[in-house]
Amino acid sequence: MSQIPDHIWVKCPICKKTFYRRELGPYRECPYCHFGFRIGAKKRIQMICDEFTSVDDDLKAPKRFDDPKYVQKLAKVRKVTGLNEGVLTGIGEIDGQKCGIGVMDWRFIMGSLGTATGERITRLFEKSTEKHLPVVLFTASGGARMQEGISSLMQMAKVSQAVNDHAQHGLLYISVLTDPTTGGVTASFASQGDILLSEPHTLIGFAGRRVIERTIQQIPPKNFQRAETLLKNGFLDKIVNRSEMKSVLAKLLAWN
Repeated sequence: MSQIPDHIWVKCPICKKTFYRRELGPYRECPYCHFGFRIGAKKRIQMICDEFTSVDDDLKAPKRFDDPKYVQKLAKVRKVTGLNEGVLTGIGEIDGQKCGIGVMDWRFIMGSLGTATGERITRLFEKSTEKHLPVVLFTASGGARMQEGISSLMQMAKVSQAVNDHAQHGLLYISVLTDPTTGGVTASFASQGDILLSEPHTLIGFAGRRVIERTIQQIPPKNFQRAETLLKNGFLDKIVNRSEMKSVLAKLLAWN
């Protein structure tokens, strides 16, 4: 008896509709609710940028973090993502609008914020400040990288200072929160943009749902950590379908 391969059908985790994989289209969006399925940093850059020159590609986690299991995990995710760290940064153009661009990759240990990730983002803001360029940063993270301990947590303060210095020069910072953006990244630079955008149904929060339930001894609303709820309560400025993100960013950068 013939069997249908599993990869032909896709089930949306949000609306639960099932459809042919080809219906995701080039932007990997659910055709019913427009949820954006997770994509890597390089794919995101291809969707957004007309031109892009990466910087600090060789910057890696310091050798002092030499736990064998961690080193092995780093080697594995570097092979999968084609990146040395959890964020791709550089200078690019979006419909002719030049800007600094950073894209965090959820596949790199869940986009966790390690020392090299923080350093790359910091340098992106510093370089953009020097060149007097706006910054567009796509976040996707599970929070600080526990394998690097306190050094990971310190990245939140370091990046936040670079964001502040960039703002002091009157430069625009657009933060695009993608699925998922959680933990210390949400608590710091992901929330510090002049304009906060997101994609439909993006998971955005600090602590995980189970942690919150155990802490407050209550069951929060079903969608309390989704983009639509955050927009309703003033945390976000706009929710943008992935297929429209490039044009929206171009308009915002042109108005800057």
